[in-house]
Formats: sequence, structure tokens, C-alpha cells
Amino acid sequence: MENALDIFVKHRPRLFGIAYRMLGARSDADDILQEAYLRWAGIDIATVQNAEAWLVTATTRLCIDRLRAAKVERAAYTGPWLPEPMVATQEDDAQITDSHSPETAATLASEISLAFLLVLERLAPEERAAFLLREAFDFDYDEIANILGKSASACRQIVHRAKERVQQARPRFDVAPGAHKQLLESFVEAVTSGDTDRMLKLFATDAKMFADGGGKVTAALHVLQGNERLVRLYQAIGRNSNGTIRFEFAEVNGELGLLHYHQGHLASVYSFVTDGAQILEIYAVRNPDKLAGVVKKFH
Repeated sequence: MENALDIFVKHRPRLFGIAYRMLGARSDADDILQEAYLRWAGIDIATVQNAEAWLVTATTRLCIDRLRAAKVERAAYTGPWLPEPMVATQEDDAQITDSHSPETAATLASEISLAFLLVLERLAPEERAAFLLREAFDFDYDEIANILGKSASACRQIVHRAKERVQQARPRFDVAPGAHKQLLESFVEAVTSGDTDRMLKLFATDAKMFADGGGKVTAALHVLQGNERLVRLYQAIGRNSNGTIRFEFAEVNGELGLLHYHQGHLASVYSFVTDGAQILEIYAVRNPDKLAGVVKKFH
């Protein structure tokens, strides 16, 4: 007979996938899983008919409580708040990918991209939970109802409204990986060479940049919009770097992104939204607290 720890470890990838998508922060997801395990280890597991259902329910409800508190914290955050990036290793892939569902790489990227997680911030905690359990993990409405303590019909309505809000907030672009990579290569070449004409063409006219410094490092306190504003920003970055800026390609939240180094230290993790022809949005995570895990992993 499996013990409590063995059962928990078996289900941990799915639990982590739920917690990270709910909270947008690896550190918070790890804390939730620790609390869920402590609760699991404190009960008589022989009385539990469905261990996975128990663990998913406990994890989801803990996430809802944490997200309610986080809403207040993020409202007082200095500058734009962005999710904590997951820069992939094989270990990360095992944690974030739910082995119970046949996710393709493209589907996974759309579910955990920084842009998508930021859109989910617009949903209320229970709304976010219902949406993710249904759309990302394929739970049926009766299961979601048991987890949230609501009727199946109410959960169906919640998911329907959440899908509409998400679709309205984030148009989808089916971009070939090769085209996405080519745009990022052009971005690196233009920024490092200071080619302003190339940058101007590279960014969409209404391109946006979200920079999360958390008040701890230099970062724009508001979303920057417009290709000319972005060109001026990267001109300034180039002037101030004195040739010490470099970029490395990395898988960021399931899709190709960039690690930005300044004077040999990781300064930002970049994620991009493109339409295959131009860069539409840039997400730059600069808060050192959110980069700590990446630094440990790559150095």
C-alpha cells in the first residue's frame, strides 16, 4: 500500500500545474503544495476514496485563499506586476506539464505564457479556478462543482463567462516557431547594434512593453506603448550598457524568450507576443526576487 508521501509525489506535477497557473508565481505554488502535503499527511488516508480528487480540491482551495490575499498585494505593487517566469529545464517541464492530459507544446505555451497568465489576473479567484480546471485540466463540471462547493450549472456559467472575458482580452495568433524565433533574432541584432530603423519596423505601431521591477530595480512604472517610445527606450539601454549587454535564447513559460544580461548578471527575463511579422508585446521581468530561481539554475 502506498504511503502518504508516495501518493503526493505521484500527483505533484498536476498539483503544481494547477497552483502555478492559479498564482503565477513558482514560490507561491511551492508554498501551497507544502501546505497541501501537510494537510494530506495529517489525515487518515485510508478513509479517502479518491486521493487525486482530495489533493486537487485542497490545492485549489488553498490557491483561492492565497489569490484573494495576493489581489490586495498586487494592487499596491510598484509598477506593472508580471508573473514569475518559468525558464525551462527538464525538471520544470515535468512539474508544469500535466501528464494526465495530452498537451502539445503549442497548447502548453498558450496556457502558461506570461501574457496569458496576466490576462487571468482579470478573473476573480473562483472564476480563475473553474476556468483553469475546465480548460487546462479537462475536469468535468460535476468535479469542478465538488471542488468549489457550487452546483454544476453554476460552474458551467462561471466557465462560460470566464472564457468570453479571456478571449476578449487576448486575441490569439497562430505563429510558426520559426517566424517567432526570427523576430527575436532580429530584436537582439537591432538592440545590440543600435539599429533604430530596424527596431522601428520590428515593433508594431501600437506595441506595448510591460516591465516588472517591483520598485527594486529601474523599470518603467507604467506600460509603454508605441514603437517610437520603445525605440527610445532601447536606444537609452544601449547607450547606458557600454557594450556590456547580451541576450541568450531560452524557453520562457513554454515558448521562446530571452535572458537579458548586463555586465554578466541576469537583468531581465523577456517574453514576447508576436503575430509572425512584428513584435506586439514585450514582457520584461526585472524584479530580482522573481529572477532568483533563474539565476540559481543557470549559474
